[in-house]
Amino acid sequence: MPRLIIQVPAYHEQDTIGQTLSALPRHIPGFDRVEWLLVDDGSRDRTVEVARAAGIDHVVRLAPNQGLARAFMAGLEACLKLGADVIVNTDADNQYDAACIPELVRPILEGRAQIVVGERPIMQMDDFSLTKRLLQRLGSAVVKFVSATSAPDAPSGFRAMHREAALQTYVFGNYTYTLETLIQAGRKNLAIISVPVRVNRATRPSRLVRSLPSYVFKSLVTIVRIFVLYKPLRFFLLLGTVFLVPGLVIGIRFLIAYWSGEGDGHVQSLILASIQVLMARIIYAAGLIADLIAANRVLLEEIRMRLLRSEVNGGLRDD
Repeated sequence: MPRLIIQVPAYHEQDTIGQTLSALPRHIPGFDRVEWLLVDDGSRDRTVEVARAAGIDHVVRLAPNQGLARAFMAGLEACLKLGADVIVNTDADNQYDAACIPELVRPILEGRAQIVVGERPIMQMDDFSLTKRLLQRLGSAVVKFVSATSAPDAPSGFRAMHREAALQTYVFGNYTYTLETLIQAGRKNLAIISVPVRVNRATRPSRLVRSLPSYVFKSLVTIVRIFVLYKPLRFFLLLGTVFLVPGLVIGIRFLIAYWSGEGDGHVQSLILASIQVLMARIIYAAGLIADLIAANRVLLEEIRMRLLRSEVNGGLRDD
């Protein structure tokens, strides 16, 4: 019997979790059971109590606060162990319109996708600044470049996943999971589809965007980290070339001066060129090592997936 579990990561959401849960559906065509799961990420308020009063079926509690990415992964594993065939992730602040969940899961039920991402109407969202819109587009471009997949709103957290896609998902960072999970899916040839979704009026300021400079910095760090993690050889080759090209130019300039009898006045150029070329060689070597480590990481992901599949198929369930 197809089973859908809607997971809701939450941290200090006592004021909004009730409203969020009240909007979630209990019946969706194509599923015999629709259940709700709360991932309490170390909340010290009444988030869990309010969620239980609103009818939550399952609660996973993390302590202390682990961050959004860890909460997302804890929810996925819990849903798989509960026997979910499809998992929907939504935010606890009621950002996404829960009435769109049937459209979100339809491509999975029809066998057209293993991951479906809800595409928000970014240009019509008043609470999205120009900077956030630019970073949203940058994040989507990074996903397209690294994974050869296209998701117009890659940073969207409103998404549905088939159990097989969830089994193969693992997030290494702890800031956010949105870009990394799609890149993993693309590199594993999982079918990804985007569908338009509606959003509700913001109920509170974003927890990820506590200040614009901090958000920009963390977003750029996340993007660079993704490149290093999933395209290490290309990243270090590009970085090494940044040092190699100026070093070669300066070295050629010194040789020209040397052949013309003016080498004595350009010894500093020779030293600088040598340093630049040496730095490039070190970075290239680091790229080769990182590429070997990346290959090892893929093997570890495969081992983790097999262990988790064995555990899930073992029938571990929690009521």
